[in-house]
Amino acid sequence: MTIARTVNDWFAANARDLPWRRPGFSAWGTLVSEVMLQQTPVARVVPRLEEWLTRWPSPTALAAAPAGDAVRAWDRLGYPRRALFLHAAAVDITERHGGVVPQNIDELLALPGVGHYTARAVAAFAYGHRHPVVDTNVRRVIARAVAGQAEAGPPSNARDLTAMEAILPEDPVAARVTNAAMMELGAVVCTARAPGCGACPLAAACAWRLAGYPAYDGIRRPTQKRFDGSDRQVRGIILGTLRAADAPVPASTIDAVWPEAARRERALAGLIADGLVVGTGAGAYCLPG
Repeated sequence: MTIARTVNDWFAANARDLPWRRPGFSAWGTLVSEVMLQQTPVARVVPRLEEWLTRWPSPTALAAAPAGDAVRAWDRLGYPRRALFLHAAAVDITERHGGVVPQNIDELLALPGVGHYTARAVAAFAYGHRHPVVDTNVRRVIARAVAGQAEAGPPSNARDLTAMEAILPEDPVAARVTNAAMMELGAVVCTARAPGCGACPLAAACAWRLAGYPAYDGIRRPTQKRFDGSDRQVRGIILGTLRAADAPVPASTIDAVWPEAARRERALAGLIADGLVVGTGAGAYCLPG
């Protein structure tokens, strides 16, 4: 059996029940979910996604709201610039696409904050087009099952898409399932630290397993800096303070959220530069209007 047929059969019996996999889930919902899922675990995304789509069920609905409302609703999902990107994308979709999420890859790539992965994910999962969709989980499954490597190494858009293209069935419906199945397999079975080879449908033919699980000796991605005490943490604290306020927050309140002035001022300046915080001109700060 081919990899696609094997993982598709496994997926049919083992797929998690997630909102974006349910019949009738909208293209807008798919775009929102894909942006939320960037660097954020599924368990944290699901409740926030449902809240967003209840409040803003269409791009037009979000475009009509202030950008600050999107930042406030983003809450603690992390990397809050994604909220601004979604709001900007909603405005673009409303003004340039009649409120309908486009299905063409180039048009999707032209939306604010939409990269190669997200564009292909929306085109494949929302519209059923046959495109390889490659995330970290897919790259790991291919690296192990096909290339016999413990890790995928640094990403390469051209190489990764070519490798996934070779696995996809020609039938668009089956290809859509294969994209989702490979992601699911990497997320719940072929995990980074503790792969569950005993439950893997590809175990019998996995090149890494058959080679005796050789250690990875290639180039590694830089280790992510610790969160505690970082600029990211201070940015989050400042944003949390502004989210909780119904009026502009005085600079004295911002000064009190973190004792180290240099880091606090650097974090605040970064938030202003990113468009996540606005100075009122009266010594106070608020979310964007």
